[in-house]
Parts: sequence; structure tokens; C-alpha cells
Amino acid sequence: RNTRTQIKYTKTHTKHLRMSPPPAPIPTPTLAPTPPPTPPPPPPQSQQPPPNPKTGGGGVALSYSEGTKSLPSDAPEWAVAASQRIQSRGNRLVATPPEGVERVLLHSCCAPCSGAMVEEMMCASRSEDNMLGEVVVFFYNPNIHPKKEYEIRKNENKRFCEEKGIGFVDCDYDSDNWYARMKGLEYDPERGHRCTECFDMRMERTALYAHEHGFDAISTTNATSRWKDAKQVDGSGHKAAARYDGIQYWTNDWQTDEMTLRKYQISAEERFYKQEYCGCSYSLRDSNDWRRANGIPRIAIGGDAAGLGDRYFSDPMVDAQEESQDVVDEFFSQAKAMSDAAGKDVKERKRQLKIYEGRRKTQKADGDTQGLNNW
Repeated sequence: RNTRTQIKYTKTHTKHLRMSPPPAPIPTPTLAPTPPPTPPPPPPQSQQPPPNPKTGGGGVALSYSEGTKSLPSDAPEWAVAASQRIQSRGNRLVATPPEGVERVLLHSCCAPCSGAMVEEMMCASRSEDNMLGEVVVFFYNPNIHPKKEYEIRKNENKRFCEEKGIGFVDCDYDSDNWYARMKGLEYDPERGHRCTECFDMRMERTALYAHEHGFDAISTTNATSRWKDAKQVDGSGHKAAARYDGIQYWTNDWQTDEMTLRKYQISAEERFYKQEYCGCSYSLRDSNDWRRANGIPRIAIGGDAAGLGDRYFSDPMVDAQEESQDVVDEFFSQAKAMSDAAGKDVKERKRQLKIYEGRRKTQKADGDTQGLNNW
């Protein structure tokens, strides 16, 4: 049928051509050669990202010593010492990539924990002392609850990466799988077995993506926070990397005073959203229980006002003090004592909270509320 139609069309078309007078020939004009287009002027130097000599391109230049030369007169001794050490090191790297690593997939839990670690890795990628040429941020955090909080943290992280010209991978929010894996661990304390399982799950997915997309190493910004046990975090990272040939886990002491100070300077410069709890629903529950027992407002999800303190990072000294080692140690010491005494017994947990109620209310009356809203 198609053949017949084509033939009929051809005959009709031919008949039409025979009935039409032949067209008069059109003289071909002589055209002058077209000059090549003038290239647009280059953008101002300040808008051009410095090229990476190893990859030919890259994001915005990052200097690890930015923002460390002017501290307030009342800055604590640790901050002054950290600032001086940062300035004295110049462009020298503290965190050297594993040997032979060219591409790193950095799992990120949130923007505030990413700042100094991303900066350090990007500086390493521009150093001639190693092979590192690319750093990509991988956002996989199905533990974060509720979804509104998850979206806030993800978008903050994405904005920071876009601003710095860093690749960003938005992975699935498979919270159902996370809850299935945490079953039976609902009342574990922070830094307990539930946290290990949570780190394992996120690092396993990071390592799989790295394996599938040709990365040489993985790491995680969870290792920068003093609210996390670095050995626990690194253990999950090493286990996940060991599943695949050719994948290494980049470990380093990311919790030094220098890294902590720089992390909070970047967070203040970027005005990052300040989360008030670790992220999972159990952390949210336990933090609100603690606040309720001590007359402190509940955690606020999103919005311009936090339940306690400032909504956004603004003062590096105050923000860093909320993560001082003394504050962190006190929190986990009391959390572990309460968990050991109460376990999964909800009534006993409430009774244990009463033990610390008087002490914490006294501290609150004295204006000591540090460490309660900065994770």
C-alpha cells in the first residue's frame, strides 16, 4: 500500500512539473568573503575561576587562611592560637589525600560541616604535591526527619556547592529503608549502635556510587563535628570502602581547633541554617524531652526563629563555643548515664531526666544555654 501511494505521488508530481513553464535562470551574485566574528571580550578577572593545572578547570578559588586575621578582642585563647596557626601555615596543606587518589566523593551531612572540609580538599586539588583533581559532594541522608528539615539542609548544601563550583549529587531520600535498618535501636543513645548503623548505611551507599562512577576515594563531613565520635565515623567509612577494589577512605583529624574555627567562620560568612539536633526522629525526640524537662522551648523546624538561640550562624566565636569539647563531653556523659539507667523503659527515662532538671535549670537561669542548639 505504501509503495502504491509513493508511485501515485511521483506520477502526479511529475505531471505537475511538465505543465509548469521552466523557471528563468537566476544569476549567481558574487559575494565578498564574510569576516570571522569578533570574539566577545573576556569577563573581568575577578569573575574567572582560576584554572586547575591538573584538570584544566575548577571552581572558585578557596583560601584556607581567609577570615582569620581579625578576631574579636575577647576571643578565647584556643581561637587566637588556632588563627595564628592557620596564618602561619600559608598554603601548606594539613590534609593530604591518600596516595594515587585523583577523584574524591565526599559524603556530606549538612552545609555547616562541609565548609572547612570542602575548602581543605579543594586546596589539595590545586596542589602539585598530589594527584587529586576533583572533589564531588554526595548528599545521602535518609536519617534526617522530618522531610522539611531534610530539604532545608539539602538546599543549603547545594547552594554552597553551586557557589563554589563543586559538583553536587542529590541521592534518594529512602527513609523507609533507614527506619527498617534502625528497628530495635530506637532508644539507643547518641554515639551508640544506632549511630553506627546510620553511618554504615550512608557510607555503604557512598562507596557504591563511588565504585559505579569511577571515584578513587570517599570521605564524610560527619568526621568534622565534635558531636560525632570520629573513630565511629571512620570505622564505617573504612568498612564501606573495603567492599570495592580501588576505593580508599580518606581519613584525617578534621576536628582540630583550626578546622573548627574555620568551619564556623565559613558558616557565619554564608549565614548557614543552624540545625538544633542531629537529624533523625529519635534525636529530635530526645532533644525535645530534654528541653521540656528543663523549661527550654522546643526545637523549631525551619522558619526565621530557632527554638533556642539564633536561626542562622552569625558569630564564629559564639558558634564555636557551642561545640567546645567541654560542652560536648558533658552532653554525652549525661546521655550515656541516662541510657544505661533507663534503656527502653520510657517511664524510667522520664525519671532520669528529672535528675538533671534542677542542675540544668540553674545553668539556664545563669544564662548558660550553650551547646543545646548547634549540631
